Amino acid sequence: MDLINNLMLGFGTALTLQNLMYAFFGCVLGTLIGVLPGLGPVATIAMLLPSIYALDATPALIMLAGIYYGAQYGGSTTAILINVPGESASVVTAIDGYAMARQGRAGAALSVAALGSFFAGSVATLVLAAFAPPLTELAFKFGPAEYFSLMVLGLIGAVVLASGSLLKAISMIILGLLLGQINTDVISGTPRFSFDIPELTDGINFVVIAMGVFGFGEIIANLGQPAEKREVFTKDVKGLWPSKQDFKEATPAVLRGTVLGSVLGVLPGGGALLSSFAAYTLEKKISSTPEKFGKGAIQGVAGPESANNAGSQTSFIPMLTLGIPPNAVMALMVGAMTIKGIQPGPQVMTSNPELFWGLIASMWIGNFMLVILNLPLIGIWIKLLTVPYRFLFPAILLFCCIGTYTLNNNNFDVYMTVLFGLIGYIFYKLSCEPAPLLLGFILGPMMEENLRRALLLSRGDWTAFISRPLSAGLLIAAALMIVIVMLPNIRNKREMAFQDAD
Repeated sequence: MDLINNLMLGFGTALTLQNLMYAFFGCVLGTLIGVLPGLGPVATIAMLLPSIYALDATPALIMLAGIYYGAQYGGSTTAILINVPGESASVVTAIDGYAMARQGRAGAALSVAALGSFFAGSVATLVLAAFAPPLTELAFKFGPAEYFSLMVLGLIGAVVLASGSLLKAISMIILGLLLGQINTDVISGTPRFSFDIPELTDGINFVVIAMGVFGFGEIIANLGQPAEKREVFTKDVKGLWPSKQDFKEATPAVLRGTVLGSVLGVLPGGGALLSSFAAYTLEKKISSTPEKFGKGAIQGVAGPESANNAGSQTSFIPMLTLGIPPNAVMALMVGAMTIKGIQPGPQVMTSNPELFWGLIASMWIGNFMLVILNLPLIGIWIKLLTVPYRFLFPAILLFCCIGTYTLNNNNFDVYMTVLFGLIGYIFYKLSCEPAPLLLGFILGPMMEENLRRALLLSRGDWTAFISRPLSAGLLIAAALMIVIVMLPNIRNKREMAFQDAD
């Protein structure tokens, strides 16, 4: 009964005209910045933070939340149509979504992404409303050792995710980890591997690598092909709505992605990005036809898209109940709450119930708005397919350059994006999958921080990672994954599947 009463309070708050207007504005803006390559929710929310001084706390947070989960919807659009993830969590969607677009099935991919996102977002919001207290207790049990072990498991999962040889996948992860070390040391405050370049003291921006490797790299690779192979966007689209077979294959993937994303979103270091990687890995592992992945498997779109939306919703749990931001967007949300004089943490639920439950109720309303907005727009996005590549690629380059320039308002990020574009082209020629590099780059600094913190707490005792049950369990799962992948028959099947895919 308490839950029903609280939700009634929340809907009473969220359904006021002012809050509906700001929810709609946030959803539309989120979709737009998701569609535009290079402009992610972090940059947009950061730019909009000064504007919330003039707003009350509830409409301000409802608008910022709408931008965040709206970007998850929009990010899949460019990932599917032009292989440029509009948002970091859409990196995995590009693998099979873009392959479907090349086959003339972009409409089905976009529809499944929108419907899967709507279902996952709605269910994850219910999880947020009903299970915030017990899920918070689970997150409480995760110390530095557990976070480190969880990230080790995530990186080993990325090896399974990558197409091609295991050696190349491991190399890409190691390269990502090394690139993540270019920053300022957390403990000593000393710049590392910055080569006396001031712009590198804060590290390489994730968007720079993602846009370079995926955006510029894809353009260079396409320009290197004969014109008849390059015009992949002029193919006839077979239909804007998924077939019965598509629904049959996508539905279980949506359900699994929703569950996985709901769980991983609660954990710091998890959220939308890790959820989408984990969902793709899971779908490929349990599929009876793994050879279809990378060639346009609809499960490769449905699972990650559901997982990243569920993860983005449940990542509000530690932020709202503990005051601990699990990702950069939630860190900005904490900043927004502080600007409005609200102390994030357990007291938000009791001292500001209208804000807490109004925000949760607005997520259901926002998800409904997004599916209503996105499904009719699919036809408009499909029009991009008729644009000749010679006109399309300069526009993509322009958007990527604008997006990377607006990160820090300097030219250095644009130059770095071009550099990673050349590196991305080299990866393409060497048949190296860049997705593990991105995961290694994201998790590397967090792994290092948690490793050092765990060793400081245990006074240098490495057995702390296996003496804690949760940490030991995660490391055992990672070891088992390595053993299974290295078994001769599993390895041979994997190589055969990827040969077929190529």
